[in-house]
Amino acid sequence: MVAGLIFCLSPSYAESEFQALGKAANELSHSTQWNISISPNGKGLPQGQGTAAQGAKLFAIQCAGCHGPDGIGASAEPLMGEVGSLTSDYPEKTVNSYWPYATTLFDYIRRAMPINAPFSLSADEVYALCAYILSKDGIVSPEAVLDEQTLPKIKMPNRDGFIAVHPDNR
Repeated sequence: MVAGLIFCLSPSYAESEFQALGKAANELSHSTQWNISISPNGKGLPQGQGTAAQGAKLFAIQCAGCHGPDGIGASAEPLMGEVGSLTSDYPEKTVNSYWPYATTLFDYIRRAMPINAPFSLSADEVYALCAYILSKDGIVSPEAVLDEQTLPKIKMPNRDGFIAVHPDNR
């Protein structure tokens, strides 16, 4: 029994049995797919652009199945509505009511959505979805064109509701 335990814990056995469990961390850290951080000030945003009209079409196809046709929730959390509810007895932390920066919305959609195919949307599609979501609560006009210049300039309703840990990134 001791010999079997020693064999199982030996480095040569571990390496031979578990090579197919993924990539080494140092390989992932050099992946351009993961090195896509976006600062609140827009540093790291890709080129591209999108409108609410384009985003509405994409939302119906890519997002409504989970977030509902109006973005107020279904099997996933609501994205829109409830702006101004944070001081109520039942605050709703939607993207439009709670998130401090519009760039965070872009970053999250690009990295994680749709849930069954993260990283699958183009920059133009992500800008369009941001425009649509933000326009639903009047944060941007329905005619706004969002891109790497305009997105970081959007003042979210709860922008001042957080303490700046890294004020240089604002």
